[in-house]
Amino acid sequence: MTNTAYLHQLRTPSATDPLRVLVSACLTGACCGFDGTPYGSYPSVGSLLHHPAVRLVSFCPEEYAFGTPREICDIHGGSGMDVLDGKAKVLTQTGKDWTSGMLRASEKMLQLAVREAVDLAIMMDISAACGSQVIYAGSRLAENKKYQAGAGVCAAQLIRNGFYVISQRDYASLEILHAKIDPGYVVNPEARDHQDTEWYRDYFSRSG
Repeated sequence: MTNTAYLHQLRTPSATDPLRVLVSACLTGACCGFDGTPYGSYPSVGSLLHHPAVRLVSFCPEEYAFGTPREICDIHGGSGMDVLDGKAKVLTQTGKDWTSGMLRASEKMLQLAVREAVDLAIMMDISAACGSQVIYAGSRLAENKKYQAGAGVCAAQLIRNGFYVISQRDYASLEILHAKIDPGYVVNPEARDHQDTEWYRDYFSRSG
């Protein structure tokens, strides 16, 4: 089932039975980015913060495992799924191996998702932890940095265990979510999820 199909079939939430959404803490404005910032503002996610029909569960796996501020880390040798399978590593910009810490963070995020019985997760794309559509292929600081389609370690952990994950860039999915929690919301028909954008299709058709 696609993410948009999944969102369409979700129940209509209410204040007494809200949608339970696990979200990367930086998307809520928490200053937990590697540099101690929230990486900017994200209105399409921020508008969910105080909605009575939504209960957000925020978590930053990298802060949990490595603190803030911290080094930048990326996945080397594969995707988040490969890290879960022991086939790839998470390395910092100075070469420290953070694989075990990231795996521990992914397990904690999964525990939260299970404990809170979340309906879906909204996570920061490109992150080695939270990316769900696109992540770096190796170091983002490389002279010729490259991207790969795939999930970060924590998003991969959720996906592998049956949770639906979208990113802050999945605008079509976010439109459906807003319409689900607010029946009067008018969906923007031009909105696209990240994998349906021109950049995504062009980049991965060339790199593939």
